[in-house]
Amino acid sequence: MIRSLCVYCGANFGADPAFADAARELAQRLVERDVRLVYGGSSKGLMGLLADTALAAGGSVTGIIPQALVDLEIAHRGLEDLRVVGSMHERKALMAELSDGFVALPGGIGTLEELIEVYTWTQLGLHAKPLGVLNVNGYYDALAAFLDHAVSAKFLRPEHRAVMAVEAEVDALLDRLESADVPNVDKWL
Repeated sequence: MIRSLCVYCGANFGADPAFADAARELAQRLVERDVRLVYGGSSKGLMGLLADTALAAGGSVTGIIPQALVDLEIAHRGLEDLRVVGSMHERKALMAELSDGFVALPGGIGTLEELIEVYTWTQLGLHAKPLGVLNVNGYYDALAAFLDHAVSAKFLRPEHRAVMAVEAEVDALLDRLESADVPNVDKWL
């Protein structure tokens, strides 16, 4: 059961207003499902909007941010639970430790890097937590196509490809994560 979900997303809003709408909807659904939001602790872009929406709806939010970003004054000052860490590595490790699953909204290279790292961790057996992307207006179509290509090229096993949920609707994604069964590492080796 997912009680705490890590959400990766952009520190910008992106070009499509649907990205902000999706962030708001995801935050609302997490509050409705009594799921704590764990995210990168920023007040900017989709990150800030996600946290603000969850807080306004009465949700629980944990932000995790490196001191270097606090120094740039982008930390979300409205969080009751803002954890300041020493590095991006510490940030990612704590986010993973505090979460029962992972979702990526649209974002840039940082969002992709964080998502792919926790995806790799499933293959290495470092966790068996579900993960997926909210494919807003096809934003992650190319990622899904790449993963399918990696399967056909024999660099990724079909069962590990199946670990990465790709859904266009918030409820469908959350339901899929709730019902996911991430196989143990011995399936990959």
